[in-house]
Amino acid sequence: MTNKMKDHLPKIDMEKMQRLLEIENQYESGQISLEEAHKLMREKVGTVRPYHLAYVEQTLKPESEDECIRVDMRKVIDLMDGFMDNSRPELPADHPIAHYYKENDEMRKLLLSVEDLVQYPLIKNQWLELYDKLREYPIHYQRKQNQLYPLLEKKGFDRPTTTMWNFDDLIRDEIKAAYQLLLDDKDDEFIAAQQEIIAHTRDLMEKEETILYPTSLALITPAEFEDMKHGDQEIGFAFIDVAKPTTTTTAPTASTDGFAADLQALLSKYGYAAGPQQELDVTTGKLTLEQINLIYQHLPVDISFVDENELVKFYSDTDHRVFPRSKNVIGRKVENCHPRKSVHIVKEIVEKFRSGEQSKAEFWINKPGMFIYIIYFAVRDAQGRFRGVLEMMQDCTHIRALEGSQTLLTWAGKDEEKPAETAEQAPEKEEETPKTVIKDIEITPETRLADVFEAYPHVKDELASRYLPFKMLKTPLGKIMLKKATIHDAGERSGLGEKTVIIMIKEAIAKKK
Repeated sequence: MTNKMKDHLPKIDMEKMQRLLEIENQYESGQISLEEAHKLMREKVGTVRPYHLAYVEQTLKPESEDECIRVDMRKVIDLMDGFMDNSRPELPADHPIAHYYKENDEMRKLLLSVEDLVQYPLIKNQWLELYDKLREYPIHYQRKQNQLYPLLEKKGFDRPTTTMWNFDDLIRDEIKAAYQLLLDDKDDEFIAAQQEIIAHTRDLMEKEETILYPTSLALITPAEFEDMKHGDQEIGFAFIDVAKPTTTTTAPTASTDGFAADLQALLSKYGYAAGPQQELDVTTGKLTLEQINLIYQHLPVDISFVDENELVKFYSDTDHRVFPRSKNVIGRKVENCHPRKSVHIVKEIVEKFRSGEQSKAEFWINKPGMFIYIIYFAVRDAQGRFRGVLEMMQDCTHIRALEGSQTLLTWAGKDEEKPAETAEQAPEKEEETPKTVIKDIEITPETRLADVFEAYPHVKDELASRYLPFKMLKTPLGKIMLKKATIHDAGERSGLGEKTVIIMIKEAIAKKK
């Protein structure tokens, strides 16, 4: 990993890096004062780049899972004062790193609001409104973990994955726990939790902006950042609206020169070069590549596959995905796709599958209004050799709620049921285009938002475009909240009031009628 990171950076003077580490250790341990440290920096080190600190961290410091939490970033910034440029880089507005900076700017404003509110007697609705915004911020961490960290790993800088991820999750969990204290009316505990959230969040933002983002700009190419934009859109953004990228990736054609043409010729020799409509022999039939992709996209479950080398090779790209995925995970070590606190479980599953001791592992997660089922299977070939791990994940909330039996054909949104007819039983009639009929539903404060959006899917986009708080409806967290949120809840949380929300919904419905 060491040489790999070095390959993607300007020339590194290793003696200078060693001197930098020694001064940093002496200052942080209290052996020398800041003034003495600055004197040594002038004499032995000179100018420092942010990626120098990242390189020292990656190659010269022993790894510790909680090091990112323990490191005092203010001391590092004080030590580097006058030796390292900490100014924010000038970036195009649509650059992925620019979005991280913008989200941090918005989060800083929210933290100022937290500091202001803690001075006054607690008014629950004020805090609920503020925390509805704060709870968006973990989307920022999801993009880091699924988009930025994988690219940095490929360049040899895997320290963010192994150390910063823990800090990301710590702050995410602190925000979640504080919100629950607020809901449970544990006012004193809730107020006491705010100071830690403020301190940790500000500290992590400084670590991001002092080292992580500048180092990312040094390691990741413009083309890779451009490609990152599509995955960022998949996961979403906290607090900000980002236009979808207009660039598209074009596949090589038959006229492509060089390696691609040679590869196409080789595939043609074995009958695999006719493109997406070429039928491929599968175990129980023939399917085109287009059909295979469509099947995966329409499966009612999410599927991921990790090969025998523990590399992520595939995931199904479904619209109903339970947890966010990004194509940057492809080719990534599976242990780097999980928080550090659960890596030992991942390793145990792979080891026991590989040894043949086990062949299946299942988990389930109960969230408010949502039940998620996860199962792992060992994949073995005809000779019994371990070839990888298949993960299947499904939101089973609806399935768990089913009762009795349903033996009659029922279309979603239909008022009445009718027995399913065979071709022989069906009366002869003129062919007509099937139509989907969605019944009108009564819009009251007790109406569930999920029912409204099921009947009128366009309303979600309309609300999200008209009023900022409703952006959350399109995030993974919003998906969970929608399971039980009513119009009354939406009015209270958004600050609009239930009457205004009802009017907005009715206006949005009317647009499509």
